[in-house]
Amino acid sequence: MTFGTTEILIVVGVILLFFGARKIPELARGIGQGIYEFKKVSKKSETEEDEEVGSDTRENHQH
Repeated sequence: MTFGTTEILIVVGVILLFFGARKIPELARGIGQGIYEFKKVSKKSETEEDEEVGSDTRENHQH
């Protein structure tokens, strides 16, 4: 499903009607911070998984 220019303009117009021009930067900032936090947590989770897998393989090789 692709969005054309018309659909994007309609969505932006509806957002402007609901939130007003002053609130959009705040909303965008909040969404950006949420994405940043999500990426930070997921990267931390990947690092912890890699460390656990690494310690499991080291333990298996020692026995």
